[in-house]
Amino acid sequence: MNILIVGSGGREHAFAWKIVQSPLCQKLFVAPGNAGTAQLATNLSIGVNDFEAIAAAVLENSISLVIVGPEEPLVRGIRDYFESREDLKKVLVLGPDSKGAQLEGSKDFSKNFMAKNQIPTAASRTFVKETLEEGLQYIAEQQFPLVLKADGLAAGKGVIIAANAEEAQSTLREMLVDAKFGDASHKVVIEEYLHGIELSVFVLTDGEHYHILPEAKDYKRIGEGDTGPNTGGMGAVSPVPFYDDAFQKKVEERIVRPTMNGLKAEGIRYVGFIFIGLMNVKGDPYVIEYNCRMGDPETEVVLPRIDSDLLVILKAAAEGKLKYVNFAVSNKTALTTVVVAGGYPGDYGKGDVIQVPEKQNYTTIFHAGTKHSEAGEVVTNGGRVLAVTALGTSITEARQRSQTAAAAVQYEGKYFRRDIGLDLL
Repeated sequence: MNILIVGSGGREHAFAWKIVQSPLCQKLFVAPGNAGTAQLATNLSIGVNDFEAIAAAVLENSISLVIVGPEEPLVRGIRDYFESREDLKKVLVLGPDSKGAQLEGSKDFSKNFMAKNQIPTAASRTFVKETLEEGLQYIAEQQFPLVLKADGLAAGKGVIIAANAEEAQSTLREMLVDAKFGDASHKVVIEEYLHGIELSVFVLTDGEHYHILPEAKDYKRIGEGDTGPNTGGMGAVSPVPFYDDAFQKKVEERIVRPTMNGLKAEGIRYVGFIFIGLMNVKGDPYVIEYNCRMGDPETEVVLPRIDSDLLVILKAAAEGKLKYVNFAVSNKTALTTVVVAGGYPGDYGKGDVIQVPEKQNYTTIFHAGTKHSEAGEVVTNGGRVLAVTALGTSITEARQRSQTAAAAVQYEGKYFRRDIGLDLL
């Protein structure tokens, strides 16, 4: 079968890398892709939100399965668009419709959804510009730190952890009055800060049945020791040592099943991935956020641990036949180190020539922000440039392999965190 992956990051390169290993895969296309996906597939220079151009490419290339990587086209309704067209109705799409994607597209929607379905999460309230004074008063009565979240999509940067009332109040003003995150912060969710260890759990569902994929822990802040501003993710590890059978059972019973039942109760037939960002608070799981797609860089440690044919699993999910397939998971540890451009997550340059080290055993380098220059060289084209993933028999071994390969990558201004996985040892 011919497949199209929509997206251009490390997550999409990881999907491409895994899918081309399947005998089911005839031709693979990625839109728009990057320099890494170009080595495995045909890149199509189409933006992720250009539904008409994506549809034309699907028809022209006889594509039977579309896998949507990033959240924005899902929130904007790429699935709804395909289902609305007679000539595209038979094309399988992996990703929820715009209603299901509201789990990520609106923090307010997801908090109400959790309250309605008694899913454990931090206490919160939502404010808009008109209720700013109420919000400022609410902040004055809270304990700190306090979390402020832009309601809509803000490219992973719409969450601010405020250390005191003054910081929280000025942040709320910036978000609501000064539109710090544009339309994304026309509503702001203020929630209590949960003390614990974060991890991510991934569910693949066909709308009726589901599989829980390998879990992962990611590292969001730019600086070592989890300091500095939030990024899209500086590294990830899978499996997570404290995610034992007892904790997994709590996650499934208290969160995964009520989430699936809640979606059905809302009349949403959700097909695709549900990313559940969790906090382990003294052995109990609480939901921090939902995403309507796989995480990045978590995908780069989750997929290398799936030993089965991924395409068979994804096709079954898109066809509503997930109950007929199972998959095997490797007991190895995967660790990825994200190598970023100097200045990220603030201003950074593009176009620096990258020298990628020779392929090493147990290590795979996934391209995120890369492209080919006119001279045919691989150059930087984003803040997060590469995700260097290694497998090992332990966190220590996977870490050593990943960090060694990350150190061998060469380009101007390169930076990576050297403490990925250390907190789990």
